[in-house]
Amino acid sequence: MKKYLILMASAALFTAWAGLCSAQSDAPYTEDTVWTITMIRTKPGMTDDYLKGLAKSLKASLEEGKKQGFIVSYKVLLGEASTPSDYNIMTMVEHKNMAALDGLRAKTDPIAQKTIGGEDQQREAAMKRAELREILGSKLMREITLK
Repeated sequence: MKKYLILMASAALFTAWAGLCSAQSDAPYTEDTVWTITMIRTKPGMTDDYLKGLAKSLKASLEEGKKQGFIVSYKVLLGEASTPSDYNIMTMVEHKNMAALDGLRAKTDPIAQKTIGGEDQQREAAMKRAELREILGSKLMREITLK
């Protein structure tokens, strides 16, 4: 009789656990891709120069990331700053999921060496970009689809 009760209790617990595991989330959305967003303010009169630099280095790097499959898509948005402390350029890089960000530097360093050059060239390019713009912030956000 004890074995029967233990077996029944175990079966009931397993059934309840399986039900919890297979239950769908009550969230009002489903999770989609992950975006890395950077907000940039260019210095007065330097927007076109900065965008020319992006067209050379960033675009080439992101296109290579797409070819290698760890970038889904990317966007560059341009607009007027609403206040003197606001950004006027936003870059958005889309990744399939959070796991795509694991080991990202190991994936991007060879691309940077190919598109920009070695450490010295990369440092020099970073210093030139700093003369043209200020990064106001970055965010990692998940795209969602409302149910």
